[in-house]
Amino acid sequence: MNDPFQIQPELRYGAPKCDEILTGRYSSIGYSWYFRQAKWALEIVNRNRELVADLPDVERLNNFRADTRIPRRFRAGLRAYKGSGYDRGHLVASANQDLQNIQNSETFLLSNMSPQHPDLNRRIWRQLEEEIRKLDAKDSILETYVLTCPIFYFGKAVETIGADSKYFGIDVPIPHAFVKSVLTENKRGQLDLYTFEMKNERLDGEIEDYLVNTYDMEQIVGGRFWDRISGGDLHDQKGKVAKMW
Repeated sequence: MNDPFQIQPELRYGAPKCDEILTGRYSSIGYSWYFRQAKWALEIVNRNRELVADLPDVERLNNFRADTRIPRRFRAGLRAYKGSGYDRGHLVASANQDLQNIQNSETFLLSNMSPQHPDLNRRIWRQLEEEIRKLDAKDSILETYVLTCPIFYFGKAVETIGADSKYFGIDVPIPHAFVKSVLTENKRGQLDLYTFEMKNERLDGEIEDYLVNTYDMEQIVGGRFWDRISGGDLHDQKGKVAKMW
């Protein structure tokens, strides 16, 4: 069996451990059968954009659907989210993958979704995704890697959605928070790292307020985020006062 870390460009710098890696054409998902959702999702923001620079961006497809690569009893279905009060929150952002229809379509697999509070998903989480795209668009940046993880806090009760699903009554746990770790590679070969933690609720701070130490988030998620890079070669930007872009 081919090692996905050798053939998937977005896995070049590593990823945390998981039950199963679901490889896509432009992103990869580390799936947790226990939590019925991704443990992490990893992407390169619009990889190879320079090769299709003359093509218009595709429209958002909105073709939400179950991921049939996962056994039905271990996956979320559309009914799990219906009437739950939670959004189908993208981990790999749709607008980060809008060069081709197939590329955008894959972001709407439910394996790429977690139950996300609407006032997070539609506000500061969306703003963070927009700022990452602005960062990626800077002339000095060659590539931007984004690792997104739902997280569950030890000692805190976990609520679920989907108890009335026709698919074996599968419950989908609601994450307590989300982590987004952004690794940029610039034209000098320098690697900069920005990691954010946002609770799964309405947040009213500035994006920079949610910068955290990557090490602390690795402890919670359970694995090194970028385990193919020596720690001394990463510039973790926690505590940086100035705006990062």
